This record gives sequence, structure tokens and C-alpha cells, in this order.
Amino acid sequence: MAAREEIKQAIILRMDLEMSRGKMAAQAAHASLMGYFDAEKRDSEIAREWLDTGEKKIVLKVPDEESLVKLFKAFEFKKVPCALVTDAGLTEIPPGSKTALGVGPWRSSEIDLFTKGLKLL
Repeated sequence: MAAREEIKQAIILRMDLEMSRGKMAAQAAHASLMGYFDAEKRDSEIAREWLDTGEKKIVLKVPDEESLVKLFKAFEFKKVPCALVTDAGLTEIPPGSKTALGVGPWRSSEIDLFTKGLKLL
């Protein structure tokens, strides 16, 4: 019997906004939940497997909004569950700022297609 492919979630944060650690944690939490809900709608079995196997996550960084949006569009094109977080602007950063991207939970190989060159946060 073949081994099942690993399921993980990628959380990608912008580095140019100079968010505090608390703000970054909040944006990462938004991205994680939003990505999970999108994955659950697309394939509830993959989402359930992720929950049942420890909810593996990786947190990565991109330099700017352009890089974040480019990744979002690439994942959308490949039909990989993802969610782009846009901040309301109530605390540290301007309203409408795109702060984070939640990808998956989904098959690691499909996430890695676009994230393999990114650095860990």
C-alpha cells in the first residue's frame, strides 16, 4: 500500500509592513483559519486528515504585497485552497493592507510548487 501524501498548511506573511510580533501572530491566525475553511469547503477529507494528524504548519515570509498577491493568484489558478488576509486598519497598519496568505491545509507537493524558494519566518 502506498504511503499517503503529507498534508500541511502554509502561512505566508509580509515583511515590509513592520508589524509587531503580536500583530503578525494575529494575521497568521486569520490566515490559518481562513485557509482551513476554504480547504474544508473544497475537500473535507483532506481537511479532516490534517486535523487528525497534528495540523502541520509552516510559516514563511515574503518581502512585499506584490509577492504575496502573486502567490495568492498562483494558488488560486492551481485550485489550491487559499485565503488572502486584508487588514481592517484598526491598529498598526493602513486599512486594506494585504498582510498574510493562508494556503491549505492541502497536499504538500502542491503547496511546495510555489513556496519552495521562500524562507522560514
